[in-house]
Parts: sequence; structure tokens; C-alpha cells
Amino acid sequence: MRFIISFTLILLLFFSFPEKGHAAPSVSAEHAVLVEQSTGRVLFEKDAYSENSIASITKIMTALLAIESGKMDEKAKASRNAIYTEGSSIYLEQGEKMTIEDLVYGLMLRSGNDAAVTIAEHVGGSEDGFVFLMNEKAKWLGMEHTHFDNSHGLDSDTHHSSAYDMAILTRYAMQNDHFKEIFATKTHRAMNRSYGWQNKNKLLTQFYEHTTGGKTGFTKQTGRTLVSTANKDGMDLIAVTLNAPDDWQDHIHMFEWGFESFQMEKIENRGAVSYQVAQSEESRTGYIGEDLFYPLTMDETRELKQKNVLLPVDVETSIIGKTFFYLNGEKVKETPIYKEKQKEGFFSNFFIVLKKYAGCRSSW
Repeated sequence: MRFIISFTLILLLFFSFPEKGHAAPSVSAEHAVLVEQSTGRVLFEKDAYSENSIASITKIMTALLAIESGKMDEKAKASRNAIYTEGSSIYLEQGEKMTIEDLVYGLMLRSGNDAAVTIAEHVGGSEDGFVFLMNEKAKWLGMEHTHFDNSHGLDSDTHHSSAYDMAILTRYAMQNDHFKEIFATKTHRAMNRSYGWQNKNKLLTQFYEHTTGGKTGFTKQTGRTLVSTANKDGMDLIAVTLNAPDDWQDHIHMFEWGFESFQMEKIENRGAVSYQVAQSEESRTGYIGEDLFYPLTMDETRELKQKNVLLPVDVETSIIGKTFFYLNGEKVKETPIYKEKQKEGFFSNFFIVLKKYAGCRSSW
């Protein structure tokens, strides 16, 4: 009798709790976030929205603005102010001229604070001018917990960001091919150097084969900070940690957990789709402009719900409705339904790219 009761209790416990996926990764970081790059979905976070000092991962914004300035081929002169900036350096000499492109490589691979100030003075006209541009860009991207005081990341009372905001910035920056190339570079030799610069990011150079880029940071006050990106099985992830004593392992654990737990599932196919008109036997044909993918666990794939909303037939517009996707009652994705098949070509591709850039802020 006792055996039957015990066995019954075990069965009740087993069926009372649903099977869970992989346990969330354990990280040493005080603040951390893992984001899927194409959709911006947050897969894991640990106090990711709190403001904190960020050290040299600041230089992601500096590099991005330098690239977007269109001045990469110009030569900038290192000022006395630049060469006497404390901290890590590429050892510029006062009056030395170097292309902005080489300076950006020195900034990202060697974390040169002298390179950061030289870039800021040339691109922004002054350090203050460049910092203004940094903060304006942060506002435009929706980085609500970010304020920059400088271009290099040395500690300051009001120089801060959050793990989530730095993921927003990195997600946007990774849409720029020139940035992606520099972010992934392991070694670079400037035109006026006889030796190469080796990237300080050991995830990229030694520890994790799926790493596609990253930026390190450290000050005694802030601790170790790290932003990195990785790709595996068609999925791109962004990891950010702030104040992480064991950041290399933190990022590896987050990446491996993300790649094991989630897959990029196709949730809608590009092309013609037939829609049933509500409370009617009629159907309408619409067109989806592109294949849609979303990172989902196996359980979530079964839980994803789709809702189609169509405009009245007599409404003259190229978009006849929208398709919405919901997960646990929350809208996670939407796409327009077109009246006619979208033509391939320069202008259609141009507007797709424009939509991605314009929607970067709203999609987070």
C-alpha cells in the first residue's frame, strides 16, 4: 500500500510540472544580455537595463560614427591632448598623421585611447563636438539608459550605459559591412607602422570558434566589460556583459545556451497566400514580401499564434492588411500583406534596406 501511494505521488509530481528547456546560463557578470541579431529578441538577461560604467566598449559608438562620417580615407593629426590621454594606447606621436581607417583599427583591436581622441577631434571638430554626436546617435537608436562623456570610455560620473543599450548599438552597427569587417579582424597593420596590431579579444582569436567579432573593456572602477557576436546554424547572437570577472566563459556559456535552446524558425513564406474572409466563404489572395524567421524554442514553435487582419475590399492601397504573430499573448512579429506580388529590383531592394534601418529603433 505504501509503495502504491509513493508511486502515485511521483506520478502526480511528474505530470504537474511541464518539461522545461535548457536551464538559463549562470554568469559571473553583474549585468548581462543575450540578443538574437536579426529580430532583436532578448533570449536571456540579467539586470540588463541598469545604468553602469562601460569602459572601452564605448569605442563601438566611436568606430561607428567614424565609419558613417565618410572620412575613413582622410588623415587625422594626433594632438598633444590625444597622445597624453591615459590608459591603453597605439603610441601615436604628437603631430603624427594617420588615416581614420587605421585609427579605427587601432581603436578596436588595441583599444587605443589616443586613437579615440584623434578620431573625435577630426570627425567632430573637437572632443565635445564628437561627444554631442555620440549622444545624438544614442537617442536616435533608443538607447534610453546611455550618456557619453568621452570617446574612449575612461570612467566619468555621467558616462554610462546598460547591457541592453549596448546590444541595441551593436545590433545597429552590425548592419554596416565596414563595421562588421573591422569588428571581426584579428590582426591589422597600419600604413605607417612596421608591425601589426593583434586583437585583444581572445574569444575571437582563441577561445570560441563561432565568434564573429567583439570589443573588450576594462578599468579598475568598472571591471571587465565585453561585447561579442557569434554565428552558428544560421543564427546570429549578440552578448554583452558588464562587470564580469569571468567574461570569456560568460559569453561562451550564453552563446552555447542560446544556440542549443533556440532555432531560427521560418514562420511565414514569401509569396502568395490565400486568406479566408471572416464570416464568409470568400477568400482573398495576398502576397508576403519576404520569408519571415524568428528565434524559438521547440515548445514555443507549438505555441506561436498567427492573426491576419485584412482591410475592406474597396480600399485602394498596395497593402491590404497585416499578419501578426503572438507568443504567450504578446505580439512578437508583424508583416504587411501586399495586394500584388512585389517586384524584385533596385527600388524594391532599396526600400527593404531603408525599412530595416528605419525600423531598427522601433523593433526593440
